[in-house]
Amino acid sequence: MSESRFFVTALLGPPFGLNGLLRVKSLSGETAHIKKLKTVELRLGQKTALFKIEYFDEKNGDLLVKFEQINSPEEARLWRGAELLVPLEQAAPLKSNEFYIEDLKRLVLFSASGAELGVVRDVIEGGGGFLLEVELYGKKSEQTKLIPFRDVFIGDISIENKRAVLLAEWILE
Repeated sequence: MSESRFFVTALLGPPFGLNGLLRVKSLSGETAHIKKLKTVELRLGQKTALFKIEYFDEKNGDLLVKFEQINSPEEARLWRGAELLVPLEQAAPLKSNEFYIEDLKRLVLFSASGAELGVVRDVIEGGGGFLLEVELYGKKSEQTKLIPFRDVFIGDISIENKRAVLLAEWILE
């Protein structure tokens, strides 16, 4: 599975019941693609492992997963907070003007006039939406800036060319 690019598609929540079920929180809000999974990679900190999915269930609006290797609440608790990683082909399908967070990382940020400003290091979920964490080129102090990921600040994005355009350079001041 390591040949393909992997995407975090969901987070595992607290255990449910006595059989080792875990709650699943889809990061896209969609669950149809998750319910089709047979095997996933889980990542918790530096620890990763492959897990076979025994079945999915839904209770009280929660999506639940039962992994073959996890059979008790104590075992399930060890994976609470883990990221559920899937290859691109199994990630949630994108709609127009949507991007995978992993694809936004490492984009080079350009000014509207074409000057290279920096590189996107991470995407952070803030109270008002997502923020691009950008490491600026040539700055001695405050090398990193957070830029709201909104149309008024970010223009054209080309995942294929690994570039994005900053429309409002004043936000870097």
